[in-house]
Amino acid sequence: MDIRSTRGTDYQRVNRPIGVLVDEYPAGFIDPPHRHERAQLVYATSGVMSVITDQASFTIPPQRGVWIPAGIRHEAQCRGSVSLKTLYVEPEADTRMPKHCMSVKISGLLRELIIEAGSLPVEYNLDGREARIMALILDEIAEAVSHRETPLNLPMPADPRLIRICRAIMTDPASEDDLDHWSEVACMGRRTLTRAFRRETGITFAEWRQQARLAEAVSMLAMGKPVTTVAYEVGYNSPSAFGTMFQRAFGTSPSQYFEQAGKARTAE
Repeated sequence: MDIRSTRGTDYQRVNRPIGVLVDEYPAGFIDPPHRHERAQLVYATSGVMSVITDQASFTIPPQRGVWIPAGIRHEAQCRGSVSLKTLYVEPEADTRMPKHCMSVKISGLLRELIIEAGSLPVEYNLDGREARIMALILDEIAEAVSHRETPLNLPMPADPRLIRICRAIMTDPASEDDLDHWSEVACMGRRTLTRAFRRETGITFAEWRQQARLAEAVSMLAMGKPVTTVAYEVGYNSPSAFGTMFQRAFGTSPSQYFEQAGKARTAE
């Protein structure tokens, strides 16, 4: 394949350990549920995406990617205009790659390597510089996944009634509807709902909603919205309350968290 396709299916059997898809997507674009033969690292050099699997929902600002093992069903949604780089990796290419979906911090080096890989021929040379770039990419992914980072993912339940609630909250994280309301939506008793939610997600309903708000906040901040606006739009009573929760979750302020993303956009 000499011409770089924008279809993920065309990279599943390319005669190289890594295939690199490069594409641009408009705001609101949705790639419906699908799966691939190869594992993939989904990374947007600009814009914000959400990747949703049967087990979790991941938010991807410009300094994060998502690793998806081969065969995992997932869908993608573009919050704004997105410049996408997806690496399709043969499952046997490197035994250090994760066997489960996870958020991956994209270092400055890994980012530049991914961009460079997107400019190489699809069937790049298996000797010399091009092969070394691809090998170094695998080294950098392995290094990234070895460090635990504050995840931008939401565990998803399997029960369709709970999924309905989660989808509604993800659509409107600022909603103040209480457990009684959501119990009616799910046609479940309040106690049954709370127990089922914790059993299927591993966290309480309140914790899940808090994470949903933080994930939405990261998306909005990455798209350039002011901190004050974001605080109110995701359901906080004040910017200071939002800042405190953000600091608690990520160990840094919203402005510091996005300093790297700002530098990345400036460099493009």
